[in-house]
Amino acid sequence: MKKLIISMGIALSIVAFTTATFAQATATANASATIVTPISITKNTDMNFGNVATNGTVGTVILTPAGTRTSTGGVTLPATAGTVTAASFAVAGSGSYTYAITLPTSVVIASGANVMTVNTFTSTPATTGTLTTGAQTLTIGATLNLIAAQVAGTYTSATPFSVTVNYN
Repeated sequence: MKKLIISMGIALSIVAFTTATFAQATATANASATIVTPISITKNTDMNFGNVATNGTVGTVILTPAGTRTSTGGVTLPATAGTVTAASFAVAGSGSYTYAITLPTSVVIASGANVMTVNTFTSTPATTGTLTTGAQTLTIGATLNLIAAQVAGTYTSATPFSVTVNYN
């Protein structure tokens, strides 16, 4: 019996020593990072709805990102269009990266105490752009809302509207 106990003790010691020796392993890895060019956005052109006329009825002017406009309701677009431009921005960053576009919800434009709301902003590209060669032009359109008795005048925004771009 002593022999069995001593043999069992030696066997357990060998197993414990073997387990302790092989229970741990080590591997190594390197760490790295790539710093990309910060994304930037710069205004090229302000938005301008051009000359607009009203007949005393509520209406809108819809300006597309391509710079074309249509009217609804009591709004007409005179033959002398004036300056009509969609807003245009230059977006730059690391080549072939995609980015998200955040447009404003609305902006108020005023002529003295008289105001109009610009809303329903749209863009080309729509919600996500791709910096194929590290740059892309972003164009913005919107809807101009006229009240029934909109007073004549030159309307401008007291505060510029913001367009935000972020890498995806």
